[in-house]
Amino acid sequence: MTSDVAICRGHPSYVWRDGQERRLGMVRRYVALEGARILDVGCGLGMYTEAFRRYSPYVYGIEVELERAAAAIPRTAGVAQAAGEAIPFADHTFDLVFSHEVLEHVDDDRRMVQEMVRVARRGGRIAIFCPNRLWPFETHGIHWRGQYYFGNAPLVNYLPDRWRNRLAWHVRVYTRSGLWALFRHLPVRVVIQRTVYPGFDNIVARRPAVGRLARALSYQFEKWPLCDRFGLSHFLVVEKR
Repeated sequence: MTSDVAICRGHPSYVWRDGQERRLGMVRRYVALEGARILDVGCGLGMYTEAFRRYSPYVYGIEVELERAAAAIPRTAGVAQAAGEAIPFADHTFDLVFSHEVLEHVDDDRRMVQEMVRVARRGGRIAIFCPNRLWPFETHGIHWRGQYYFGNAPLVNYLPDRWRNRLAWHVRVYTRSGLWALFRHLPVRVVIQRTVYPGFDNIVARRPAVGRLARALSYQFEKWPLCDRFGLSHFLVVEKR
């Protein structure tokens, strides 16, 4: 995979850490996973599919990159190489359709949402994590004067669209209302919509005491009025009517 493709499509999770475990727990709070038919849209190397298999053997994935799809096969009941805008499963198939930090990278995010709703069964749920525009850093890097700079770029997402999208044209970012607008006119109801602060897993791994303090403060922000709007990622669960 070329570096340009990696920039536009993002990097999958390579290591399962506390942050992923916490997000899995959030999904479990709102979705019954035991024995469920689960689809991970944009499954990457299969980190979440492997975790879902603690609760159900019926875990499937789709992944647009062939190498990643092949790597995910041992962690699923089956993987298809496919884009999120064209999910190769029948209508009303899955109890949970899940997507972790993928929506912002696809060519047509509205179409991907429509497909996720289509393949969910009636009464099934769709769970999505995606970047929050109010988080004060653009975590996917920026383009500046013909060069790509990887890392956290401060305040980029607070710029007007015409400037923000020149610096970070390779990735979308969502306001609360903008994310919900993707589901407009679809047969769903909101179960939960909130933001999630980071767990600073990398800092914890390098400097445990400092990292644990940063994590504790970060998670407190989720509970404080107004601060709960500024998390790193949106967490949205909807139920198909």
